[in-house]
Amino acid sequence: MTQTQHAVISQPRPLCRSCPITTRPCSPRSPPRPPIAGSSARADAYWLCPSGNGATCCRYEREESAWIKRHKGMMFTLTEIASLNDIQPTYRILKPWWDVFMDYLGLVMLMLAIFAMTMQITNDKVACLPYLEDSESFPQRTPQTLSTPQGTSPSTTAPLVTPASMETKDLPDSVVHELHNTYVEPRQNVAQPQPTGKKTNLDFQQYIFINQICYHVALPWYSKYFPYLTLIHTIVLMVSSNFWFKYPKTSSKIEHFVSILGRCFESPWTTKALSETACEDSEENKQRLTHAASGPKQVSQEEKEDGANPSPSTPMLGVKVSADKPITEVPSTMTILDKKDGEQAKALFEKVRKFRAHVEDSDFIYKLYVAQTIVKTAKFILILSYTSTFLVKINFKHECKPDIQHLTGYSRFFCTHNLAFMLNKLLISYMALILIYGMTCLYSLFWVFRRPLKEYSFEKVREESSFSDIPDVKNDFAFLLHMVDQYDQLYSKRFGVFLSEVSENKLREISLNHEWTFEKLRQLVTRNPQDQLELHLFMLSGLPNAVFDLTDLEVLKLELIPDARFTAKVSQMTSLLELHLCHCPAKVEQTGFAFLRDHLRCLHVKFTDVAEIPGWVYLLRSLRELNLIGNLNSENNKMIGLESMRDLRHLKTLCLKSNLTKMPTNITELSPHLIKLVIHNDGTKLMVLNSLKKMTSLIELELHNCELERIPHAIFSLINLQELDLKLNNIRTIEEIISFQHLKRLACLKLWHNKITNIPSSIAQVKSLEALHLNHNKLESLPPALFTLPKLRHLDLGHNSISVLPPDIGLLHNLQYLAINMNKLEVLPKQLFRCTKLKVLCLAHNALTTLPETMGQLVQLTQLELRGNCLDRLPAALGNCRLLRKSALVVEDHLFETLPQEVKESISRETNVSFTSGL
Repeated sequence: MTQTQHAVISQPRPLCRSCPITTRPCSPRSPPRPPIAGSSARADAYWLCPSGNGATCCRYEREESAWIKRHKGMMFTLTEIASLNDIQPTYRILKPWWDVFMDYLGLVMLMLAIFAMTMQITNDKVACLPYLEDSESFPQRTPQTLSTPQGTSPSTTAPLVTPASMETKDLPDSVVHELHNTYVEPRQNVAQPQPTGKKTNLDFQQYIFINQICYHVALPWYSKYFPYLTLIHTIVLMVSSNFWFKYPKTSSKIEHFVSILGRCFESPWTTKALSETACEDSEENKQRLTHAASGPKQVSQEEKEDGANPSPSTPMLGVKVSADKPITEVPSTMTILDKKDGEQAKALFEKVRKFRAHVEDSDFIYKLYVAQTIVKTAKFILILSYTSTFLVKINFKHECKPDIQHLTGYSRFFCTHNLAFMLNKLLISYMALILIYGMTCLYSLFWVFRRPLKEYSFEKVREESSFSDIPDVKNDFAFLLHMVDQYDQLYSKRFGVFLSEVSENKLREISLNHEWTFEKLRQLVTRNPQDQLELHLFMLSGLPNAVFDLTDLEVLKLELIPDARFTAKVSQMTSLLELHLCHCPAKVEQTGFAFLRDHLRCLHVKFTDVAEIPGWVYLLRSLRELNLIGNLNSENNKMIGLESMRDLRHLKTLCLKSNLTKMPTNITELSPHLIKLVIHNDGTKLMVLNSLKKMTSLIELELHNCELERIPHAIFSLINLQELDLKLNNIRTIEEIISFQHLKRLACLKLWHNKITNIPSSIAQVKSLEALHLNHNKLESLPPALFTLPKLRHLDLGHNSISVLPPDIGLLHNLQYLAINMNKLEVLPKQLFRCTKLKVLCLAHNALTTLPETMGQLVQLTQLELRGNCLDRLPAALGNCRLLRKSALVVEDHLFETLPQEVKESISRETNVSFTSGL
C-alpha cells in the first residue's frame, strides 16, 4: 500500500457538497483517480455522490477545469499538427521523380540510422577474456592465499577457501574458531563438483573494468560511431535536396511561382480557353479521319496559314469557333465567364507579366539547383569511398592489449562485439542505399546538363492550343517550367494561356461585353452642336460589341482604348460618318475595313508617335477630312505615310497639328484635290514652304503658331485661295500685302495675334477682301486706305492701341461687323453711323464718354457692347434699333436704367415674352 492510498483510506469521507438529496458520505471512486500533475487537488476530493446522479464533487471538477484552462495554451490540436505537413506538398510540383525518390531513400537511411543508434545506445558492449599464457610469469595463488570475493560464483573463483584465509580481524577469536569449524566440516563430508574451464583468477569488477577499457582501445572507431555518421550524412543529403526551397533568394521566387501556377491551373478562364481548343481539336480529328494519309499534312498547313492570316470572324483568342460547330461538348458554365472570375483572371495576367519580368532576368535558381546536385554527388562519392574501407573492420572478434597488467596480471585479452553482426548488415544495407542514391544523383546531373534548361519553348503548347503568340521564356523562368513538366505537362500548358496576349485580349473582350451592354451605351449617346448623334468612350480595355448595334450613330469618339477592334459588325452602322481615334491604335478586320473605306467621311487621329497611326487610315478612299494630331517632326516626316495618301482620292481637308519644321514634300501628291490645309504648330518655326506653290487648288490655308516673321511668298501663288489665317505668329510688318492683289478670290485675311504695328496703304489693292482680322496686334493708327475696300463686311480691330477712328470709316457701306474694343477711343466719329448695315458693334473697354443720338440710324443693329467705358447715359435713340435686345446689349445695369421706359420695354420685349411663355 502506497502512502497516497494510505492517506485516502485513513481520512474521513467528506460529504457531497453538490448534491442536496443526501447527507451520506460520498463513496470513493473505483479505482481512485490520481491527482493531475501540477494540480493542487487533494486525495480527499476523489469521491462519487451516493445519490446516483453521477455528479462528482465540486472541488475536483473545479481543480481539473482550472488546470485545463491554465495548460490549454501549451496543448497542440491535430489540426495545428496536420498543417505542418502542408509545407512539403506546396513544392511537390517542382520535384521531379528523382528528387522524390531521393527523398524516400533519405527517409529510409534516416530510419536505418535511428535504428542503429537505438541498438547501440541500449545494447552496445564487448565481452573480454584474458590470454592465460600471459600469466606464467606471475606466481599462482594457492587455495590458502586466495579468497573468494563476495558475490562470485564457484565456477569463476579460485580453489576452495579455508577459514584460515578469511579476514577475521574485526571478530573475536571465539567467533572465528566457531565459524572455522562450521565451514570446514561440510567440505570434508560432502564432495563438491569441480568447475570446468580455465581459471583466470579475476573477479567480476575486474571483468567490467576490462570490458570498458577494451571497448575504447580494441574496438574500431567506425564500429562505435557508424550510426552517428549515418545520421549526419543522411541529414546533409536531405538538406541538400531541399535547400533551394529554403534559401531566401530562391524560396521567395519559388513560392510566388507555385502560387501563381496553382491559380492559373484552377482559373475558370484557363478551363474555358482550353475547352474551346478541345472542341476545335475534336472537330479537326474527325476531319482527319475522313481524309487520306496525306490529309493531316494538308490540314496542319492550312492551320498555319489561318494562323498567319486570320479570317474576319476569327476571335482574338486565336481559336476558330464557328456557328455550325457543335458546342454541346463545352459545359454551359464555361461559355459565360463570371464577372468575379474575369477580374481574377485579369489580375493573374498582370501577376504573370510582372513575375516573368522579375525572374527571367537571372538564372540564380538554376545555378543553386545544379550546385546542390553536385554537392549530393560529391557527398555520395565521399561516403562510398571511405565506408567501403571500414566495412571489413567491423568484426565479431578483437584482440585487446591494454596497459593494465599491474591491475589484472594479464597483458592481452580476447574480446567479442555483440553488435558486430548487426552493424555489418546495416552498413551493407546503408552502402546499397547510398549506391542507389548516388546513381540517382548522377542521372539528375545528366538530365541537368543534357538539355538547355535555361530556355523553354511553348511550341508544343502553341500547336495543341492554337495560341500562336505564346512567347518562349528563358533563365529561371524556363528552368521552373522544365521542373513543372517533370511533374505534369498540363501545368505548363494551362500556364501558357496567361502568357498569351491573344488570350488576354479575349478575356478583356468578354469582360468588356459583360459590363458595357447596349442599354448602357444608349444612355451615353448625346447630340453635339452639329445636331449629330455622338458617343464618346474613354479609357476602356477594348471596343464593346454593343457599339455596333447603335445603327443610328453618326459620330464615334474613342479615347485611350489601346485594343480597339472594328469587327465585321461595324457594317451595321450605316449612319457613321465621323470617327475620332485619340491615342487609340485601332485594328480593323477585312470586312469592317471595306465598310469604313466606302462610308467614312471624317477621321481624327491623335497620337504620340507616328507608329501609332493605323495603316488602314491611308486607304480610306472615300475620306473627305483627315486630322492628324501628334509628333510629326522633320525626322519622322518620311514615316507619316503621306506617300500612300495618293489613295485618298476624295480627301478635301488635311489638318496637321504637330511640330513641323518644313512642309512635307510628299504632300504635293494631294495637291490636285486638296482644298483646305491646316497646319497648327506648337511654336516650332516652319521654315520651308516651297511645297505650297504646287497646291494651287487650295481654298483655305491656316498656318498657326509657326513663328512666321513675314507673310510667306509661296502663298502668293495660290490663285484660288479664299481664306488665309496666319494666327499666333511673329509677324511685325505686312508690306508684302500688296502681292495679295493677284489673289483675286481672297475674301478673308486673318492676321490676328501677331505683332503688327502698321498697316500699309497698299492694302487698298486687295479689292476682294470681305473680312479682315487685325485684333491682338500693336496698331496705333489706321490708314485711310483701309476704308476704301468696297466689299469689306467684317473688320476686327480689337485689342490694339488705337486712339482715333478715322472719319473715312463711313465709306464702308457694306460693313456689318465692327470690333474695336479694348482700345483707347475717346470719341466716335459721326460718319460711323452711316454704316447702316452694321449688325454687330463692339466698343467695350475704351475711353468713351458720350454716345451721339445718331446711333439710332443703325436700324439693323443686333448686338452692341459698351461695357468698360466712361458713359453717363445711353442715348434714347437706341429705341430705333428695333432688332436690339437686352441679351445682346452688353452694358452696365445702371446705364440701362437711364433709358426711357418705352425704350427699355422695347429692348426687353423679347426677353419678357420668352420668360412669360416659359412660365
